[in-house]
Amino acid sequence: MQNLLNDLTELLSKDERLSADGKLLKNKVIELALAMDASLIKLLLKNEKIKKHFFTEVDGVIVFDKIKFQKFVSNKEFLPDSYTAFKNKIGLVNENGDYLSESREVVLAWPYKDCVLEGGQTKEDQKRDEIFWNETLAPDEIDRLLQPKVLTNFALYDSKGKHNITINKKDDLEIGNIVIRGNNLLSLMTLHKRFAGKIKLIYIDPPYNTENDSFKYNDKFTHSTWLSFMKNRLEVARKLLSEDGSIYIQLDYNEVHYYKILMDEIFGRECFQREIIWDTQVLSGYKTIANNWIRGHDTILFYTKNQSQFLFNKQRMPHRKEYLDRFDKTDKNGKKYFDGRGEILYLDDVIAKGKPVGDVWYDIMSFQQIPTAKERVEFSTQKPEALLRRIIQASTNENDYVLDFFAGSGTTATVAHKLNRKYLVCEQLDDQIIILLDRLNTVVKGKDTGYLATELKWKGGGSFIYCELMELNEAYINKIKQATTTKELLAIWEAMQKKAFISYKVDPKSINENISDFKELSLKDQKRFLIEILDKNQLYVNYSEIDDKDYNVSETDKKLNKMFYGEV
Repeated sequence: MQNLLNDLTELLSKDERLSADGKLLKNKVIELALAMDASLIKLLLKNEKIKKHFFTEVDGVIVFDKIKFQKFVSNKEFLPDSYTAFKNKIGLVNENGDYLSESREVVLAWPYKDCVLEGGQTKEDQKRDEIFWNETLAPDEIDRLLQPKVLTNFALYDSKGKHNITINKKDDLEIGNIVIRGNNLLSLMTLHKRFAGKIKLIYIDPPYNTENDSFKYNDKFTHSTWLSFMKNRLEVARKLLSEDGSIYIQLDYNEVHYYKILMDEIFGRECFQREIIWDTQVLSGYKTIANNWIRGHDTILFYTKNQSQFLFNKQRMPHRKEYLDRFDKTDKNGKKYFDGRGEILYLDDVIAKGKPVGDVWYDIMSFQQIPTAKERVEFSTQKPEALLRRIIQASTNENDYVLDFFAGSGTTATVAHKLNRKYLVCEQLDDQIIILLDRLNTVVKGKDTGYLATELKWKGGGSFIYCELMELNEAYINKIKQATTTKELLAIWEAMQKKAFISYKVDPKSINENISDFKELSLKDQKRFLIEILDKNQLYVNYSEIDDKDYNVSETDKKLNKMFYGEV
């Protein structure tokens, strides 16, 4: 076996396409093999031992067993990367390449897909592979992961700016307008303690799974990963909805059909109300290059918690000019009318009443059509305020709660604020939090110049609260990501051993004994390793442990948390 490995490695090294920086590229080898690359096959046939192992002669024809070849090349013994070799050396995997486990454990198919949304990702960051894979967790750890978290760094924003919250004034935390920074699944679980059954409307504009590098989330998921990622959040979201509540999910063609099936499972097929087509009217530019029908729409799935018991305020829009032109008759009073349907319809009445909005929305332009829109901020997937206005007015009344757990640029929050709805929004990424807070701050100060501010003659007013999930291991993850040298990472590792929660599968002593091998890894793999060995159940501090002296939660934060959770 070893001789075959050596022969194959030596042979493949002769093909310039299969190496970089003196190392063979395993994925490239597999790619060319599966594509039945002629040059590669000719190369393999030059070695009799390799020929005998991977080729079979049938009626004088030599047949390449590409599946057998793929399995052989995929074996961890062939071209093991330094990262895998290091993990093997310190004992993090068994002979099958699996993580070490115990009989009391169960396999979870989802939890750390949460962390695919990499907190702290900046505009300059390139698209990265998923950092966390499915992990094996003990049953008692699952409950810990999903417990409500301690909130910290509270701040009140109003027309006068940013302030500390007065702990003696309960009203401060009763306003309902709250921005939470942190992992959105865990933020939802935190909101669940207080807001279960109280949310009238949920709107989300999640990652579209497009592989679009301009998207600030890491939205290049496999179908299964992405659906698992969304499923966990939707299950909690449903519990947050009131009995007459609604949820709208905006997607494009990449995942909408899979998502429909997922929504049918969680909310019930009977609770599907409409598939709304938003005609973005973008039929120009690079899109026209395609030798196909030009794509120009998003899909919005509309579900309710109950099949028939849901709030809905019918929305109306102006009639098209072509329809109004039919009113070409004038009565004795000079009023224009139309009588083509057996009844007289007066133009003034028709204009005043408007046209009921259907499930194809062609009257709201995307920012691709209006790149100079005053409400536009530096956010590539920002949605127009007019779009959110229609949804919020249709499915809520004043003072109802609106939730968006992919808050992004804050369009949902800004529109809800100006329409006198209460809002709860969650966001994890630092650069997006900055955009969101700045935009909301502009709204409460009355300096907003967007579409809705003009429509409503908005003068400002109101307030909102900002807070964060109190970081534990998440703080170390952010430090690791921001590190630029091995020296910095080694210092972080020293700190992790003293105060971080490291996975039970890890023996720090073994890592320290092999620290020289760690130093030989690339900076990327060093970061990857340190993040991987952190216990992801300990990303944030659980509310149940707020009095633990190790976490040093201030008395002010303790009081504010009790107020938030409705315990005082």
